[in-house]
Amino acid sequence: MWTLAIPWWELVIRSIAIYAAMIGILRVFGKREVGQFTLFDLVLILLVANAVQPAMTGPDSSLLGGMIIIVTLVATDRILALARARIPIVHRLLEASPTVIVRNGEWQTKAMDREDLTVDDAEMALREHGFDSVTDVELAVLEADGSISVVPNERAGGPAVHRPRRRLRLVRRI
Repeated sequence: MWTLAIPWWELVIRSIAIYAAMIGILRVFGKREVGQFTLFDLVLILLVANAVQPAMTGPDSSLLGGMIIIVTLVATDRILALARARIPIVHRLLEASPTVIVRNGEWQTKAMDREDLTVDDAEMALREHGFDSVTDVELAVLEADGSISVVPNERAGGPAVHRPRRRLRLVRRI
Protein backbone atom coordinates (compact mmCIF):
# COMPACT_ATOMS: atom_id res chain seq x y z
CA MET A 1 0.00 0.00 0.00
CA TRP A 2 2.82 2.46 0.83
CA THR A 3 5.62 0.87 -1.20
CA LEU A 4 6.25 2.36 -4.63
CA ALA A 5 6.87 0.01 -7.56
CA ILE A 6 8.75 2.75 -9.44
CA PRO A 7 10.72 5.78 -8.23
CA TRP A 8 8.63 8.78 -7.09
CA TRP A 9 10.29 11.05 -9.63
CA GLU A 10 9.16 8.77 -12.46
CA LEU A 11 5.55 9.18 -11.30
CA VAL A 12 6.04 12.95 -11.30
CA ILE A 13 7.55 12.96 -14.81
CA ARG A 14 4.84 10.66 -16.18
CA SER A 15 2.09 12.80 -14.65
CA ILE A 16 3.48 16.06 -16.01
CA ALA A 17 3.95 14.50 -19.46
CA ILE A 18 0.35 13.26 -19.59
CA TYR A 19 -0.92 16.61 -18.27
CA ALA A 20 1.01 18.47 -20.98
CA ALA A 21 -0.22 16.10 -23.68
CA MET A 22 -3.84 16.52 -22.59
CA ILE A 23 -3.53 20.32 -22.51
CA GLY A 24 -2.05 20.22 -26.01
CA ILE A 25 -4.80 17.97 -27.34
CA LEU A 26 -7.58 20.04 -25.79
CA ARG A 27 -5.95 23.24 -27.09
CA VAL A 28 -6.07 21.82 -30.63
CA PHE A 29 -9.78 21.01 -30.26
CA GLY A 30 -10.49 24.72 -29.97
CA LYS A 31 -12.99 26.90 -28.18
CA ARG A 32 -16.14 25.19 -29.26
CA GLU A 33 -15.15 21.79 -27.98
CA VAL A 34 -14.35 22.85 -24.44
CA GLY A 35 -16.96 25.60 -24.19
CA GLN A 36 -19.61 23.19 -22.94
CA PHE A 37 -19.50 19.47 -22.45
CA THR A 38 -22.12 17.31 -24.10
CA LEU A 39 -22.85 13.72 -23.20
CA PHE A 40 -20.42 12.63 -25.91
CA ASP A 41 -17.71 14.88 -24.46
CA LEU A 42 -18.25 13.41 -20.99
CA VAL A 43 -17.95 9.87 -22.33
CA LEU A 44 -14.79 10.83 -24.20
CA ILE A 45 -13.28 12.40 -21.07
CA LEU A 46 -14.03 9.32 -18.99
CA LEU A 47 -12.53 7.02 -21.62
CA VAL A 48 -9.44 9.19 -22.02
CA ALA A 49 -8.98 9.33 -18.25
CA ASN A 50 -9.19 5.56 -18.10
CA ALA A 51 -6.75 5.21 -21.00
CA VAL A 52 -4.10 7.59 -19.65
CA GLN A 53 -4.18 6.35 -16.06
CA PRO A 54 -1.85 3.39 -16.74
CA ALA A 55 0.54 5.73 -18.56
CA MET A 56 0.83 7.83 -15.40
CA THR A 57 1.05 5.03 -12.86
CA GLY A 58 3.05 2.50 -14.84
CA PRO A 59 3.37 -0.68 -12.77
CA ASP A 60 2.66 1.23 -9.54
CA SER A 61 -0.74 0.79 -7.89
CA SER A 62 0.17 1.98 -4.40
CA LEU A 63 -1.75 4.52 -2.39
CA LEU A 64 1.40 6.60 -2.03
CA GLY A 65 1.87 6.58 -5.82
CA GLY A 66 -1.69 7.81 -6.33
CA MET A 67 -1.15 10.60 -3.81
CA ILE A 68 2.09 11.63 -5.53
CA ILE A 69 0.26 11.81 -8.87
CA ILE A 70 -2.59 13.88 -7.41
CA VAL A 71 -0.21 16.34 -5.77
CA THR A 72 1.81 16.57 -8.99
CA LEU A 73 -1.26 17.26 -11.15
CA VAL A 74 -2.70 19.86 -8.76
CA ALA A 75 0.69 21.57 -8.38
CA THR A 76 1.25 21.57 -12.16
CA ASP A 77 -2.19 23.06 -12.72
CA ARG A 78 -1.62 25.75 -10.09
CA ILE A 79 1.82 26.64 -11.47
CA LEU A 80 0.41 26.95 -15.00
CA ALA A 81 -2.50 29.08 -13.75
CA LEU A 82 -0.06 31.45 -12.06
CA ALA A 83 2.18 31.51 -15.14
CA ARG A 84 -0.82 32.26 -17.41
CA ALA A 85 -1.80 35.15 -15.16
CA ARG A 86 1.68 36.67 -14.92
CA ILE A 87 3.54 35.78 -18.12
CA PRO A 88 1.90 37.03 -21.34
CA ILE A 89 3.62 34.53 -23.64
CA VAL A 90 2.40 31.60 -21.51
CA HIS A 91 -1.11 33.04 -21.61
CA ARG A 92 -0.97 33.32 -25.41
CA LEU A 93 0.33 29.76 -25.75
CA LEU A 94 -2.22 28.15 -23.44
CA GLU A 95 -5.34 30.23 -24.03
CA ALA A 96 -7.24 30.69 -27.25
CA SER A 97 -7.76 34.26 -28.38
CA PRO A 98 -11.22 35.73 -28.97
CA THR A 99 -12.54 35.56 -32.54
CA VAL A 100 -14.82 38.17 -34.11
CA ILE A 101 -17.69 36.36 -35.85
CA VAL A 102 -19.90 39.38 -36.64
CA ARG A 103 -18.67 42.86 -37.50
CA ASN A 104 -21.01 45.70 -38.52
CA GLY A 105 -23.92 43.31 -39.00
CA GLU A 106 -22.03 40.95 -41.32
CA TRP A 107 -20.83 37.41 -40.72
CA GLN A 108 -17.07 37.00 -40.70
CA THR A 109 -17.16 33.73 -42.61
CA LYS A 110 -13.41 33.18 -42.82
CA ALA A 111 -13.08 33.48 -39.05
CA MET A 112 -16.11 31.25 -38.56
CA ASP A 113 -14.62 28.63 -40.88
CA ARG A 114 -11.38 28.67 -38.85
CA GLU A 115 -13.42 28.00 -35.70
CA ASP A 116 -15.55 25.34 -37.43
CA LEU A 117 -18.61 27.44 -36.63
CA THR A 118 -21.68 27.34 -38.85
CA VAL A 119 -24.03 30.26 -39.46
CA ASP A 120 -26.85 28.15 -37.98
CA ASP A 121 -24.93 27.67 -34.72
CA ALA A 122 -24.04 31.36 -34.56
CA GLU A 123 -27.63 32.43 -35.31
CA MET A 124 -28.82 30.22 -32.46
CA ALA A 125 -26.37 31.96 -30.12
CA LEU A 126 -27.56 35.39 -31.29
CA ARG A 127 -31.18 34.38 -30.65
CA GLU A 128 -30.19 33.25 -27.13
CA HIS A 129 -28.89 36.79 -26.64
CA GLY A 130 -32.20 38.27 -27.85
CA PHE A 131 -31.25 39.22 -31.42
CA ASP A 132 -33.47 38.28 -34.35
CA SER A 133 -31.06 39.25 -37.08
CA VAL A 134 -27.34 39.57 -37.60
CA THR A 135 -27.99 43.09 -38.89
CA ASP A 136 -28.90 44.11 -35.30
CA VAL A 137 -25.39 43.23 -34.15
CA GLU A 138 -22.42 45.58 -34.28
CA LEU A 139 -19.97 43.00 -32.97
CA ALA A 140 -20.17 39.37 -31.85
CA VAL A 141 -17.13 37.64 -30.41
CA LEU A 142 -16.51 33.95 -29.81
CA GLU A 143 -14.59 34.17 -26.55
CA ALA A 144 -11.73 31.92 -25.50
CA ASP A 145 -14.02 29.98 -23.15
CA GLY A 146 -16.55 29.20 -25.90
CA SER A 147 -19.10 31.83 -24.87
CA ILE A 148 -20.28 34.56 -27.21
CA SER A 149 -20.32 38.27 -26.39
CA VAL A 150 -22.64 40.48 -28.43
CA VAL A 151 -22.60 44.26 -28.88
CA PRO A 152 -25.81 45.60 -30.49
CA ASN A 153 -25.66 48.25 -33.17
CA GLU A 154 -27.21 51.68 -32.57
CA ARG A 155 -30.50 50.67 -34.26
CA ALA A 156 -30.98 47.70 -31.94
CA GLY A 157 -29.97 49.72 -28.88
CA GLY A 158 -29.38 48.21 -25.48
CA PRO A 159 -26.18 47.35 -23.68
CA ALA A 160 -23.52 44.88 -24.72
CA VAL A 161 -24.49 41.34 -23.79
CA HIS A 162 -22.19 38.63 -22.53
CA ARG A 163 -23.74 35.49 -21.16
CA PRO A 164 -20.96 33.24 -19.91
CA ARG A 165 -23.32 30.45 -18.94
CA ARG A 166 -24.75 30.21 -22.42
CA ARG A 167 -22.03 28.47 -24.30
CA LEU A 168 -22.12 27.69 -27.95
CA ARG A 169 -23.18 24.10 -28.24
CA LEU A 170 -21.66 21.89 -30.86
CA VAL A 171 -24.43 19.79 -32.33
CA ARG A 172 -23.33 16.97 -34.54
CA ARG A 173 -25.83 15.28 -36.77
CA ILE A 174 -25.17 11.57 -37.05
